[in-house]
Amino acid sequence: MYGGAMTHVTARDDALATDEMTRLIGLPFNDSDDVIRAAVAEASVPSLLMSMVHMTGDVGLLDELPKPFMLIAMDLQGGMSEPDKQAVRDRAFDVICDYRDRGCPPPFVPDAAQLQTMLNVMSAGQVTAEYLDYVAADLRFSDADQRGPVLASTAEQRSEFPVVVIGCGEAGLLAGIKLKHAGVPFTIIEKQASVGGTWQANRYPGCRVDIANQYYAYSFEPTDHWSHYYSEQPEILKYLNDVMERYDIAPHVRFQTEVTRAQWNERTGSWQVTIRTDDGRDESLTARAVICAVGQFSNPVVPNIKGASDFEGPAFHTADWRDDVDLTDKRVAVIGAGASGFQLVPAIADQTAQVDVYQRTAQWMAPNINYHAAIPDPARWAIRHLPYYGRWLRFVSWWPIADALDEQVTIDPDWDSGGLSSSAANHGIREMFIAWMRVFCSDEELLKKVTPNYPPMGKRTLQDNGTWLTTLQRDDVELINDGIAEITADGVRTIDGVHRPADVLIWATGFDVNHQLGPINVRGLDGLALNDAWSDAPYAYLGVTVPKFPNFFCMFGPGTNAVNGASIIYNSECQMRYILGCIDMVLANNARYAVPRAEVCADYNRRNQERLKTMVYTHPAVASYYKNSSGTVPTLYGFRIFDYWNWTNRPNPDDYELQS
Repeated sequence: MYGGAMTHVTARDDALATDEMTRLIGLPFNDSDDVIRAAVAEASVPSLLMSMVHMTGDVGLLDELPKPFMLIAMDLQGGMSEPDKQAVRDRAFDVICDYRDRGCPPPFVPDAAQLQTMLNVMSAGQVTAEYLDYVAADLRFSDADQRGPVLASTAEQRSEFPVVVIGCGEAGLLAGIKLKHAGVPFTIIEKQASVGGTWQANRYPGCRVDIANQYYAYSFEPTDHWSHYYSEQPEILKYLNDVMERYDIAPHVRFQTEVTRAQWNERTGSWQVTIRTDDGRDESLTARAVICAVGQFSNPVVPNIKGASDFEGPAFHTADWRDDVDLTDKRVAVIGAGASGFQLVPAIADQTAQVDVYQRTAQWMAPNINYHAAIPDPARWAIRHLPYYGRWLRFVSWWPIADALDEQVTIDPDWDSGGLSSSAANHGIREMFIAWMRVFCSDEELLKKVTPNYPPMGKRTLQDNGTWLTTLQRDDVELINDGIAEITADGVRTIDGVHRPADVLIWATGFDVNHQLGPINVRGLDGLALNDAWSDAPYAYLGVTVPKFPNFFCMFGPGTNAVNGASIIYNSECQMRYILGCIDMVLANNARYAVPRAEVCADYNRRNQERLKTMVYTHPAVASYYKNSSGTVPTLYGFRIFDYWNWTNRPNPDDYELQS
């Protein structure tokens, strides 16, 4: 299954293949001892330990050297002590110098048994044999992910199957890359002026990713260029632009153009997609399939608060940021203290005269000393050059926050904490989070305001290096817990009668995730409108396909948001692999279209919701915008990421009705 020279994963009929794999696995080097010594000093020691095996071919090294204690979220060092880390670094320096002096030969690739040994050491036994293929694919020891499904259709069939993709965020761009590689013609419709989706729209100060960049990146694109462990919006947007240019996707994109309607034509077996250009003209495109890549964060919410329209100063949502509004020496009211407000307020506090933060619900903060930290140049050198080091660093980044979190997010029905936690393990997380807050704040009144009264992990946990609490203790920043009674022409009045003046009003109030299509009118078989079928409880089989909507595919669709543990980009790669499999299934069977069987979709949706009922996201004490009017969380994903990778490997024809 694994093993042999690295060439077994570079066999791509793509001109980028060899360059891509070399850049992913490690570029040859001839740098000085001083450069190597500096890189070793800054490296993730568990990842360094694994790279040493690739350089020497000696798995026995793992018996000789200290090992990670366990993989811990936001910790790249595996809980290792300083003496243990130094012992590994000392040996690594010699190994790397020897590898350099041997001319950087092709690195060793382990077989299945050897990989299991490496994983046992790396994860302190957490990664069992069940996960072996899953991890091997991401590490690039197999071609299961990068090549996608083996296609049974012909190149000619695929060339006559035009696809319209709605949206050019990370998912739409990915769809274009994979469709182009498969020889499927496509057009991407994007309402904004450039690629990026949410990273184009959300450009407020302080906006940054909350998943480590090693994981929040396409698995087939190197990650040695990031300047921060958690990059800010401009760098992520540049990354997406660079990827678009590298794969020459721009000629396939219609920017500043909106999809207003998509109608299935049963007679022709195709979709008629109505688009509106920026000058107001309507056009119609014909497609055999539609990929809806609008995502769950495309419709910002402004709450219905009395007087909201009466405010006379600039007022806007963080997702509609006004670059023309200067906040210097202004009194700013920020309504909302979730992820956007949490990032925004510290970023503007030095500029403004006063910031008043109106918090409806306190948010849990996870300790993360690297959240604003720059990646030192020597550490970037290690990612760029040490064999497979960058792949293992990616593994260190994702494993502790994905499938390893299961115990912490499961509700123990016998656990009673008055709604403050959901289990003993979850309560331990609560205590850790509170202890972290106390490191940065001794003000008991403020601590009471910022300590949530619901279990941790119940919403997406914010990443914190102390900046939030430090900012809230400034004399020119105030956190207000009292509800808002009304917005006035020049400020905000709370229910206690206090009026606070404001020059600028910023809504940091999240998104309508349960109506992700927004105004797009999608109609399938028998004219059924998707917005009517979904209402505020959207559903899709594996989050991708919907009964009665032929050859219609979602990316980041209903039931795919792994709220605390996954990279949206990784999930998108799973979805696009599955979508290509569906297209291939249609073509290879000479069918007009495929739709998932209603009972299959209903069963999947039922199982997902039943699973979610056992998890902290549906805990009675948790109020979030993920919950719809009936209290369910239709946009969330309840199973392991490993399960999703397995289920989306290739479609099962028995799950579908193929119309010939």
